[in-house]
Amino acid sequence: MTLYDFIGIVGVGFVLLAYGLLQAEKIDSKGWRFSALNATGAVLIMVSLYFSFNLASFVIECAWLAISLFGLLKAWRGQT
Repeated sequence: MTLYDFIGIVGVGFVLLAYGLLQAEKIDSKGWRFSALNATGAVLIMVSLYFSFNLASFVIECAWLAISLFGLLKAWRGQT
């Protein structure tokens, strides 16, 4: 496993952690933590994709990042 594979796996862990915490009702989907975990995960996965590119994965991660940034913006503006 390369360093960039490891970074991507950590990113997957962040996304899964966000979803798991949401399902366990430990975080709110409208709060900044959920969006921050997802955005961080997407960025880390995109780092790994830079070195081992897959178009479909890159497209979904770009969308995931954009949606997460929108959620962060709403949370920081107090629109949750």
